Amino acid sequence: MLQLDMVIPVYNEGENILALLDSLRTHVKTPLRVLICFDHDNDTTLPAVAGYPKSDRLELMPVKNEGKGVHGAIMTGFAASQSSAVLVMPADDDYNAPILDAMIAKMEAEQADIVCASRFMPGGCITGCPLLKAGLVRVSSFTLYYCARLPTHDASNGFRLFSRRVITEIPIESQRGFAFSIELLVKAHRRDWTICEVPAQWHERSEGSSRFHVLKWLPTYLRWYFYAFATTWLSRPV
Repeated sequence: MLQLDMVIPVYNEGENILALLDSLRTHVKTPLRVLICFDHDNDTTLPAVAGYPKSDRLELMPVKNEGKGVHGAIMTGFAASQSSAVLVMPADDDYNAPILDAMIAKMEAEQADIVCASRFMPGGCITGCPLLKAGLVRVSSFTLYYCARLPTHDASNGFRLFSRRVITEIPIESQRGFAFSIELLVKAHRRDWTICEVPAQWHERSEGSSRFHVLKWLPTYLRWYFYAFATTWLSRPV
């Protein structure tokens, strides 16, 4: 069985993290090391995590962000990870834990380098999403799947499982938000590495505020959006 590290970027997620950890503990059989990547020592997530009951299958490891913001937190988590597979998951997602074992099984069975959690394939869903964000992610994912021929219906989702090879061999140029996720996806596709997907849910968070800034991150996303088309139609070298 693959070993799994989970990277969770947090910013005052004390209201959400316990529900996520409870869900992981209930539904996931794969042993997990959860890297809680935080910005500051007063983050409300830390006391919630510190008081959480210990489990043989769920190791919790707070990791202080060496950079800035959500991108820095995830890059710090990648640097601290040691397992053969690394999953990035949002702190407010307490409903997708039941698919994590299936994602690991898919990676093993297909020797995949990336397993995408897809909201737009049969069995997936997206609910409560703000109109602008919903429109952008649906249009981009639709065109990348049907026109750029990326092998996933949901190229924009930051909830994704990566092999160790992806983390160590593909340099990350993005410096904002979750753009690294689509960057790794399109670069792996250019290398002709195996990418697969499983259906996933997405629901607008009920506690706290989202740190997903559509317009601020859009230029970076567009760079990798067009890179995907160039990969398919211009046959550019890696």
